Amino acid sequence: MKEDITAIAGIKVGHASNQEAGTGCSVIICEREFMTGIDVRGGGPGTRETDLLSPLAGMQRIDALLFTGGSAYGLDAASGVMEYLEENNKGYDVNFAKVPIVPAAVIFDLGYKSAKIRPDKGMGYLACQNANHATQPSGSIGAGTGATVGKIMGMENATKSGIGHSLIQLGDLLVGAMVVVNAFGDIYDYQTGQIIAGAKDDANNFVSTKNIFTTTPDLKTGFNRENTTIGAVVTNARIDKAGAAKVAGMAQDGLARTINPVHTMLDGDSIFTLAAGDIDADINQLGILAAEAVAIAIINAVQ
Repeated sequence: MKEDITAIAGIKVGHASNQEAGTGCSVIICEREFMTGIDVRGGGPGTRETDLLSPLAGMQRIDALLFTGGSAYGLDAASGVMEYLEENNKGYDVNFAKVPIVPAAVIFDLGYKSAKIRPDKGMGYLACQNANHATQPSGSIGAGTGATVGKIMGMENATKSGIGHSLIQLGDLLVGAMVVVNAFGDIYDYQTGQIIAGAKDDANNFVSTKNIFTTTPDLKTGFNRENTTIGAVVTNARIDKAGAAKVAGMAQDGLARTINPVHTMLDGDSIFTLAAGDIDADINQLGILAAEAVAIAIINAVQ
């Protein structure tokens, strides 16, 4: 059994990476219709086409979901995803053309290696060419190429992170997650309570970002919104758009279990839900499993 979102029928995942520049992008291609929702908790998100995912919006489907480095510059990679999908006759039919619907979210990785080289249209297209149904590796690939965590002591004292995957199966129900972990806070093993990635002192020992915030008077973090954890929960369950948004919101609990502090003004934390509609499922159980899948994916991203 696969242990990532490609276990759900109709999902392909592709990555493109520039290891020298320390950036990349990852795409989830939907080969059939998936009901999609989003929940944004961070104070500094970078997104594209996410208003269409509101339960109040009429659009009922997407063609692909893009995660990318490069901060706002990286949103250009979505044009490459659209070009690839158009060439393959995928998109929303508006009579005169088919318009691919490609929501996207970015992380800030400009401070990792190069701030001048960012994901672009060509890299987005390449990620689509690389997309497949194979088991997905976690680590410094795709949108996770330039991901780091624990930056209160500066980038030189942060810990390298990446992209992580997970899958939970309960009977016929499948709930998986793909998460790019680029958090301001530290990463905790939620079962032991121990920091496993994050800010370090000059002796290479982990320091607690939470403790710094709770014990330092007049702390000023400024407006360095250089962080974001973005992810997707994918399931074979049947839910509507409002349900997809609710599951995305419950899945944010997976961030809260493993990242501390989280959902700050320095982060752009955003979670998407993609639901295939194959089987009925209790939405409460679905949301609880989604939070667990996200937490596991985050651990896998830093390990």
